[in-house]
Amino acid sequence: MEYLTTTQLMKKAQKAEGKSFKEIDITNRLSNKNSKGGLGQVIEEESLFGYKINSNAKPDFEHLNVELKVTPFKRNKNGKLAAKERLVLNIINYMEEINYTFETSSFWKKNQQMLLMFYEWLPYVNREDLKVFKSVLFTFPESDLEIIKHDWEIITKKIRDGKAHELSEGDTNYLGACSKGANKQSLRFQPNSTTLAMQRAFSLKQSYMTALVRKHLKKDNLVSLTTSGELKKKSLEDILISRFSPYKGLSAKQISENLGVAYKPTGKSFIPLLISSLLGIKGTKLENIEEFSKANIQFKTIRLEPNGKPEQSMSFKNIDFQLWTNEEWENSYIRKTFYETKFLFVIFEFKEKKKDNPNREPYFKGIKLWNMPVTTIENEIKQLWEEVNRLIATGVQIEYKPYGKKLREYNNFPKKNFNGVTHIRPKGQNGEDKVTLPNGQVITKQCYWLNDTYIASLLKDLN
Repeated sequence: MEYLTTTQLMKKAQKAEGKSFKEIDITNRLSNKNSKGGLGQVIEEESLFGYKINSNAKPDFEHLNVELKVTPFKRNKNGKLAAKERLVLNIINYMEEINYTFETSSFWKKNQQMLLMFYEWLPYVNREDLKVFKSVLFTFPESDLEIIKHDWEIITKKIRDGKAHELSEGDTNYLGACSKGANKQSLRFQPNSTTLAMQRAFSLKQSYMTALVRKHLKKDNLVSLTTSGELKKKSLEDILISRFSPYKGLSAKQISENLGVAYKPTGKSFIPLLISSLLGIKGTKLENIEEFSKANIQFKTIRLEPNGKPEQSMSFKNIDFQLWTNEEWENSYIRKTFYETKFLFVIFEFKEKKKDNPNREPYFKGIKLWNMPVTTIENEIKQLWEEVNRLIATGVQIEYKPYGKKLREYNNFPKKNFNGVTHIRPKGQNGEDKVTLPNGQVITKQCYWLNDTYIASLLKDLN
């Protein structure tokens, strides 16, 4: 059937809402349990819209300039909706994409208007019993489009520089360049380099899709810290720098007084409240800031000693050892975290040593928007992942030695001298906060950290 208008197209899509894929699948495509991408095919081919799947550079409904995408969402343990995965768009042709402008790019030609059909993914439910939840005709909001244009420029510049093999989703904010191939041997030629690069596709990040899910399915609204007018003139990073820069050199106490925020330096919510206030959206949780949420920007507070070295190493989540030892490296939680996350470092510095003034105050030094380089992920972070797996397989050495009036636990997990970037050490409420390893050993809860010296090296160029 030819759909003459987007209204006709949406009416057809909306008829599928509430139906299971089994009800829509008139050709029994899903009876083949091994057919990959079957749910999208049921929607795209003869069962609903009646056209053949293709890899054309043009949108699926070319005359309407609409691309069709079938995408899952899930419910988190806290009940909130979230995208189950990123939205993969079109394959990037490294040799050709660098010759386009954004307006003539393969991404924009194919994806400027999309029919998004959301279905709810449920664990332990057969795929044919999953149901279409809602259909949305989506065009990018003006502010989002400005950020996406900048993302596209970052991706194509890296390709033009012969660094397609170093692309990471952490490089960009909303538009990513995700790996797309049968396996890690899916390699392609790239310009200005003899190094083969993993095949990649443009994609909308999982964090961006989560924001769309919550907006269109739950009517949740995020609070924006920018405008499309600002984004036409500056990048998101430049805007953040300009918002923070008036406070450089002030103490945390002075900043809180200027912004009308109660000074509670030991309170967990003090720094987040300070940040939202100086961004002009006082009281907004950082996860509810639109740009942070869509780009998966997570903030970390860093306090530097007078010598420029961080007060301590940077901690992350406690390790789920059951997960750690049952994942392949390419799909591991730690790899995904550093590939997909951008960090906003909010940096303070002390002007006195703690021994000279136990009540010393930190002074704001600046910010840095950072994502871990691919080479570091695939070398030092991978080394840590492999070493932890090796130790659990062979048995972790656990000893208890006197420490004051108590016994202190020691183990042979990688320490700060392991590779100069990362290490493992305890992060429990106390020594009695234990976890059982997959091999049955019981140990204090552990966390992976980035070394203080490594963090210091990242901040050398901070003015």
